[in-house]
Amino acid sequence: MPTILTLIGTPGAIAPDLIARARHALGHIGIVTRSEVEWLSEGEACDITLPDVATRSTLPVVEQALGPAPVDVVFQKTEQRKKRLLVADMDSTIITCECIDELADAVGLKPQVAVITERTMRGEIEFESALTERVALLKGMPASELERIFNERVRLTSGAKPLVATMRKNGARCVLVSGGFTFFTSRVAALAGFDESQGNTLEVADGKLTGRVIPPILGRDAKLAALMHCAEKIGIPLEATLAAGDGANDLAMIKDAGLGVAFHAKPAVAIAADAAITYGDLTALLFIQGYKRTEFISG
Repeated sequence: MPTILTLIGTPGAIAPDLIARARHALGHIGIVTRSEVEWLSEGEACDITLPDVATRSTLPVVEQALGPAPVDVVFQKTEQRKKRLLVADMDSTIITCECIDELADAVGLKPQVAVITERTMRGEIEFESALTERVALLKGMPASELERIFNERVRLTSGAKPLVATMRKNGARCVLVSGGFTFFTSRVAALAGFDESQGNTLEVADGKLTGRVIPPILGRDAKLAALMHCAEKIGIPLEATLAAGDGANDLAMIKDAGLGVAFHAKPAVAIAADAAITYGDLTALLFIQGYKRTEFISG
């Protein structure tokens, strides 16, 4: 089965000499690319078709050849390249912040909570217990603060709207699945154009947070279950799915999806994923699927 090496960089990062360096490195390990590159976006993203003998071991060879250039390298098979289901994490993936850290900032506890969040996303702390611990610190916060935080702090990551709009235009279903809170997931899903969303529910009494999450807590296993359930519901194999996230609680769905993408992710997640995007924005997930920039829907 043919394989494709996709280079995705910041605009203008992929010059002819960079492609020549990649081809030269491949030639050194016996992989000769004869066809011309196919530009997905001039100077920004391109496909290099590889012979059948190529394996994932070619990826670090090319990465080394590119050196410090701000370019991500993705190796994949061509079969079922365009996916029919997107399941995406929210915090630090579809949006630029961690909502629970911003809530903690409202009560003067952001530094303490952010440390726990970071360790959790790195997989050093079990997600469910860490979430319970952090939410307990929010006890007594007026529920009205959630709206203020959303309006003032929550921003979509660059490329979120085109990613969702383009995939939906081409028949894919898009689902936002987060260990964060439904107050935010429902609003972010609507803002970015997702078909549906899932998250955890903060308990509120007398207009204030009680410091509890209403069970069950949606964590790593629940995200994987959501991926599998959504794929089954629309009648597609897991090979036709794409999962994207940045933290340890995204690992299960990233590993089991047809294409698992670590987006500006923690090291352990980047290593385990099929593709790691370090430099590009969320439109990189479209380039990976073979969409050209001229096919993007603005959203």
